[in-house]
Amino acid sequence: MRYLSTRGQAAPRDFEAVLLAGLAEDGGLFLPESWPSLSPAEWRGLRGLPYAELAARLMHRFTGDTLPFETLREMTGAAYAGFGHPAVAPLVQLDTRTFALELFHGPTLAFKDMAMQLLGRLFDHALARRGSRITIVGATSGDTGSAAIEACRDRQAIDMVILHPEGRTSEVQRRQMTTVLAPNVANLAIQGSFDDCQDLVKAMFADVPFRQEMGLGAVNSINWARVAAQIPYYAYAALALGAPERPVAFSVPTGNFGNVLAAWAVKQMGLPVERLIIGANRNNILARFLAANDMSIRGVEPSLSPSMDIQVSSNFERLLFELLGRDGAATAGVMQRFRAEGRMPVPDAAWRAATALFRGFTLDDPGTLAEIRHLWASAGYLADPHTAIGTAAARAHAPEDLGIPVVVAATAHPAKFPDAVEQATGLRPPLPPRLADLYEREERYAVVPGTLAEVEAFVRAHARRNG
Repeated sequence: MRYLSTRGQAAPRDFEAVLLAGLAEDGGLFLPESWPSLSPAEWRGLRGLPYAELAARLMHRFTGDTLPFETLREMTGAAYAGFGHPAVAPLVQLDTRTFALELFHGPTLAFKDMAMQLLGRLFDHALARRGSRITIVGATSGDTGSAAIEACRDRQAIDMVILHPEGRTSEVQRRQMTTVLAPNVANLAIQGSFDDCQDLVKAMFADVPFRQEMGLGAVNSINWARVAAQIPYYAYAALALGAPERPVAFSVPTGNFGNVLAAWAVKQMGLPVERLIIGANRNNILARFLAANDMSIRGVEPSLSPSMDIQVSSNFERLLFELLGRDGAATAGVMQRFRAEGRMPVPDAAWRAATALFRGFTLDDPGTLAEIRHLWASAGYLADPHTAIGTAAARAHAPEDLGIPVVVAATAHPAKFPDAVEQATGLRPPLPPRLADLYEREERYAVVPGTLAEVEAFVRAHARRNG
């Protein structure tokens, strides 16, 4: 299995090299040279497998010869052994055709654990084999940071600096990052939005001397391994509901486009995905694109669903590359104009191809609270704000064929957003016992205005201290 950059100027490489590189040197994102495809018989053979076994078998299609299957199987077994539900990613039926795929039973109560717990082990294996170390820099709108920290804390070959937008995460999200006092971990609160944090991470990767000096690595979904490790749970849900004989639809609350891209990848691999529904809050650039080919950047506005407070969805570049016939030069040109002008000139034919499969949906904060209240009253289901946007989107854009089930990605435990849940239902969801003392733990982080020079200086000092 080889990987290409979406901008066409980086040399192809294998999975391990892509894992450690994160972002391609030409600024593009890596994708498989060709999509692995499974026959209906092969898909049927995966039905009923424990989640860790299914994950190993599907991930091996992407790791190729860089990782022995038995080693990968050991990694997936260890990655998911500590999850709080024996199914790892259980399906909960909400009504006659809608199911919540609960992705929040990992150590930090959010779907990012599904990939991060495996990613930390993949990093360890690759670095030990090479006898090298890396400095991971990541941007988070709330959940990626804590999941990455939990997966990589205390690892000998990894230093880590996570950037989050000051005051724009929930208190639980912030504390899950800033109370981890491991010596290889540091947190920066950036005075700006998530998009500002993400831009700083990309700028550090674009600074080639700094990138090489620090041995930068990425845990954001710009790293292909993150997306690949999310593919198995969509396959797991589809198989449980009758695929490949029965088509399914997925509704995904969406910020950076990586999670829904993993659902799209399942379709590329041969499962019958009828529709992909993107749920958005007021920061609805993707919904506007699908409605009217309007991919234009606006200011990021804080909301009750902070993990979706994003205007530049990095992973959309991967879909754009596919929509443009895998033309790297064309993709690079569109992305350069987007960054220069704040508006993405997607050709009409590519936009129409996207709308054939994707639907977009926007829900504001009052609507989100109403949906949380509705789910509790109608199904006795307590949902966080992101999941609620996903269920509302599913109801608005479910396929016309009533026999097609709709799976909603339930991306976070309601206790991560207790204020919103309590406002909607009158119930304040408690943290699980392992996090019960979170509000009493010591926090440690630095607040910076967010210039590239300041952030690079911080990263350099942190990496040297732990080098």
